[in-house]
Parts: sequence; structure tokens; C-alpha cells
Amino acid sequence: MQNIRIVLAAFACVLAVLISLLNRFELFSFTTKAREPVIMSNSVQTYPRPDFERPSLVWTSLNGPWDFLFDDQDAGLSERWHSNGLPKQVVVAENDGRPESVDAKAAQITQQIAALPEKLLQKNIFASGKDAKVHEKRKIKVPFVFQTPASGIHDLGAHEVVWYERSISDVRTAAQKQRGHRLLLRFGAVDYDASVWVDGQYVGGHRGGHVPFDIDITDATSARSTLVSSGSTLRLTIRVRDSTYDLTQPRGKQYWGAKPESIFYTPSTGIWQSVWLESVPDARIADSSHGTVLRSDNIESGELHAKVAVQGRKVAQKYSVEIEANFHGVTVGKSPKVELPRAAEYVEIKFNMRLSEQQTRELPQEVLKNIPLDDNRSWLNRVALWSPEHPSLYDLTLRLYDSTDQLVDEVGTTTGMRSLSWTNGDRTFTLNGYPIFQALVLDQGYWPETGMTPPSASSLKTDVELGKKMGFNGCRKHQKVEDPIFLYWADKLGYLVWGEMANGYEFSDEYVDRFNQEWVESMKRDINHPCIVAWTPINESWGYPSLKDNIEQRNHIRSLYFITKTLDATRAINDNCGWEHVQSDLTTFHEYGDANVMANACASMEGVLGKKANRDVFVLPITGASRNDSGTKDTEGAPVLCTECGGINIAPAKGDTSGKEDDWGYITATDPQDLLKLIENLLMSIVSSGLVSGFVYTQL
Repeated sequence: MQNIRIVLAAFACVLAVLISLLNRFELFSFTTKAREPVIMSNSVQTYPRPDFERPSLVWTSLNGPWDFLFDDQDAGLSERWHSNGLPKQVVVAENDGRPESVDAKAAQITQQIAALPEKLLQKNIFASGKDAKVHEKRKIKVPFVFQTPASGIHDLGAHEVVWYERSISDVRTAAQKQRGHRLLLRFGAVDYDASVWVDGQYVGGHRGGHVPFDIDITDATSARSTLVSSGSTLRLTIRVRDSTYDLTQPRGKQYWGAKPESIFYTPSTGIWQSVWLESVPDARIADSSHGTVLRSDNIESGELHAKVAVQGRKVAQKYSVEIEANFHGVTVGKSPKVELPRAAEYVEIKFNMRLSEQQTRELPQEVLKNIPLDDNRSWLNRVALWSPEHPSLYDLTLRLYDSTDQLVDEVGTTTGMRSLSWTNGDRTFTLNGYPIFQALVLDQGYWPETGMTPPSASSLKTDVELGKKMGFNGCRKHQKVEDPIFLYWADKLGYLVWGEMANGYEFSDEYVDRFNQEWVESMKRDINHPCIVAWTPINESWGYPSLKDNIEQRNHIRSLYFITKTLDATRAINDNCGWEHVQSDLTTFHEYGDANVMANACASMEGVLGKKANRDVFVLPITGASRNDSGTKDTEGAPVLCTECGGINIAPAKGDTSGKEDDWGYITATDPQDLLKLIENLLMSIVSSGLVSGFVYTQL
């Protein structure tokens, strides 16, 4: 019976995709056009974290023009640019004019990973000119990296050290200063290693190119007596180091060659997500990166399990926390105030999200029309359920009170009640107790003019809307930790997301340290989004070239599995997407063959578990004189998903010169009609057996 339900769900999803493609074929061209960057700048104040926002928000965006300077000889620190200000220009000494040498290890990694390696460019390395260069200080438009046209620079050379500088002002009001509010400098993401100074005083830094960080600059600003006068400014200086060549650095699809090719893209150095100043209370509700976790998976009891963390609490100070929930304007309830324990910086609150009969009668008629109370997929005993079809969200208000019962801080966020199960034993992946077929798209998150940065906040909403219009019910965000605004819209619009990290490509102790840190930080940032249904730390053994016989590499993937499971036991873990699974909740594989090849792969578990790209789908045992490894195998009854397939392109029409010489696909269609036929045959070959519970189509 369950297999029949899988097949029916699968055919429904495939039919939706095909109908959408037929009706909206122009979307293919639309999504690949260079869009005019309506940039996230001071002209449009879009708060970068709408998923965690204070109602009395005082902030200012630092997106827009900054002073910018390349530091190719890494002279800035010794010349104290952070103290003296960026110079107007810097001279890069002449060299012997010989090109950079080809790194044999990097070339080998490229050959192993690239699609169609026979088409790789020869000697695709950065040139090193003989003559001395002069780098002028110029303007860059943050948050676009210097490699993009939108930055105003569009330099594709290798520049491993760059500097940013601009003036800032304290955004706190006089009343907030008197109450002891702190001034935070907040970064969405800076790739890769950032150091920050205010008026020459070092205030902090961060390593990791895909995750956020905050720096409290209150003391540095207060040290300036001139701040007493209104309108005084300070000099904010940032140095960023981003290695062009270090393959132990998590980089995802950012290429180490001079010209992007095959599956690789232009690198992104420096600030690539929003930067802003924000005034916050001294003691305040912490976001998920700093410990607040909202577990909303217990739909049977209807309980929200909240761990609300507090930052800035001084020793022995008493605070209490309460939660209020609303659903479409109807107050569901308010928790009792729970006092922070003396020895902990968080409280745990169980909160009932079930509406009473009276509360359901108070809901707007439009809501009940869209999600009628007798719809078992939308409600469970008056608990509103989140799903792609009906993404019901509860509005939550988290409040912090001091010992005198005065309100200290208040934050608005959302949660969606939904449960996931991948241990049903019948190969199904269920959402809210029902099998769900995941028709996902591989979403790379790159734009022609702006690189990894969206052209505007609305671009992220548009991507979700277009994905749904094309018939997909979600995406696998590939080798990138996407801007939080994307997840905000995925929650609101109903779009499944598989969370993923940017991988490195060379295994070492340094890589392990770097990856562990950034993977944990990325999970913590996104853990409260109901749209995320699976975690994928590693893709296709990138960074783990010897899983066949290397126990250390296997053990690190195992450790990532258990770190992930410790932080979040409510979502499935796809340890190493595609093949060579070491410890996984799911059986996933990649197959870029045509419909006939795919049909053989999906017809039986023997086909699923057959070698992919000449790799075992699950690692085999290792036996030796001193050390053994038991390997692993498919878990009986675990969901099976083809998590990469397709990659079909269209041959240019006769006389069409708009295409590029390096355009390619795993399969090439002759025209749009042939493309649709190839996609139809491919998707039908995936779902026909009823064994596979989802696919990820390459790509957007």
C-alpha cells in the first residue's frame, strides 16, 4: 500500500513538473538572463534577518559604497593601514614575469571532480605580469565581491588580501545609550578570514566564508570623546584574506583556476552578504546562532519545545522569559514567565500550539477557506501543520523581563509545526505522517551580475516562486549556505530545502578544523526554519578522495554525522551525497545517464546500489594487519532518492550565435520540444518502480 502511495505521489509531482515546463518554458531563459542589480543598498532598507526581528528595531545598513584596495603583497598590516587609513595607492613590485606554476594536486583534483574533464582548459592558471603594478584605492559596492560586475570593479584576477574602509556613526539613541544598549556590527557573510578595526582599534574577526558573525563595537565607539557630539563618525576598516589556492578552505563551487569552467564558478572574495549596525539591549534574547532553538516537530502533542537563550546577562542578575503565539491574528496563548536558572543562560519552555474550538472560530474566513479544519493534511487536532501545499506559520513573540518585571527585550519570529520521518521501514520519507515525494531542483545560487549575492532581497523570493511554478516542491541548496532571506521565503511560501555546506577539496587536519567550525555555525543559523528537512554536509566525497581505504577520512564523516545528529535529531542526515556513504539516514545516489540508464538504476535496489561514477554507493569494509573498518551498507527500508540527475542542455538553433563555446550538458537536446521529451522520459524512469521517493534535477 505504501509503495502505491509513493508511486501516486511521484507521478503527481512529475506531472506537475512537466505541465509547468510546458506552460512556462520561457522560465528557462528568464532565469538565466543577467538581471539589473537592484542592490541591497542604503536606498532600500531591507532588514537582513526578517526571521528574527525586534519590533523597536534601530539599525542602519552599511551596504553601498566603501573604499577598497587590493593588497597583493600583504603589506597593509605592517604598514598599519588599519591605524593610518587606506593609502591612495599601493605599488606591487615587479617580478620575473613567469606565469604561476600548475599545482599538480589541484590539477588532479580538478580532473577527478570536473564534468567532461576532457574539455578542461589547458594551463588555466593566473598570469603573473613582469611589470610593477599600481593598485589605486577605489569604490566598491558592498555586498558585491570585486569579481562581479555589480561591485563596480569586476576584476577576475587573483587577489588574496583585500581591504575595505568607510565611516560609520553610532545608531543608538540617547535614551538607548543611557539604558546601556550595545552597538553591534553585523555581517551576513565574509569570505574568508576577516579582521576588523574601529578607528585603528582591533575589535574582532571571524574565519569562515558562509556564516554570519557579530562584533560588539560599543567600547571602541565609547572611547572616542567626540561621540558626545551629534553626527560624529568613526573609521571602520576590514582586512579580508581569501586564498585563491588553498583547497583545505571550504569554497564550494568557487574555482581555483583563472577562468571558470565545467562545474566550477567565479570565486567570491570578501563581503558578499549584508553588513549593518544594530542597537540591542545589554541583556537580550539570543538568536539561533547563539543558542535559541525552537523544536516544532511534536505535532501529536501540539507542543513547541523552546530553548530560549539570553546574551549579555551579568552574574547573579535575574531575568525571566515568556513566549506568546499567534496564528493569523488570533492569540493562541502565552506561556508563564520562566526564570533563568542561576547556572544557565537559557530557559526551556514547552508551549501548547493547539487552538481551542473558540480560537478556530475566530480565524479569518479566508484562512479557513484555504486550510479547512477537516483537511487532515493541514490540521491535526486543531494544530496547524506546515507543508509545501499549506505552509502554515505561527507568529511567536519572545520576551525578556528583568527582576522588576520590566520588559527588557522583545523579538518576533515564526515557527511551523511539522514532523519528519525517514525510519518507516518502507522506503518512504514522510511529512506530518504522510509519504511525500520530493521533486527538488539543484539550486546553485549564482547570478550573472552579482555572483553568490542576490541582486536584491526580492530576488530570493522570486527564486522560490519560480521554482514552485516550475512544479518543484523544494530544492537542494548546492555547495552554498544561502542568504537567510531565502529561507524566510521558503518558510512562508512552502518550499522544502536541503541544507548544505561549501566543501573543501583537500583532506588535512586544517581542513577538519575549518569545516567542523563552519558546518556547526551554518546549522545553528538555520536550525529553526521548518522548510529545512535534511542536512547534507558533504557532496560526492569532495575533500575525501580516499574513502575506499582511508579510515581517518571515514571517521571524520562519521563524526560529522554524529555532530549533526547531536545538534538536531529531528532531520534526516545525508552524510555524503551521491556515493561512498559512511554513516547516513538516507540512500542517495547521483546518475547523469539518459532515461534508459536511469531506469536500470531505479528498477531495483541492486540497480540503486550499483557503482555510480565508478564509486561504491556505500563504503566497503577495510581489513588490515593493524586497523580495520567495518564499512557500512544501505539501511533496510531507508528512503532512496536520486539527488542529482538531468543536466540537459539545448543545442543552439542553426544560425544562433548567442550561446557560448563552453556551454555544455550531460545530455544535449536538439530543440525545446526534444528537451521536454528527454526530461519526461528521465523523470518517468525514476518514479516508475515506486522505489525512489524523490529526485533532484540539475539545475538552477
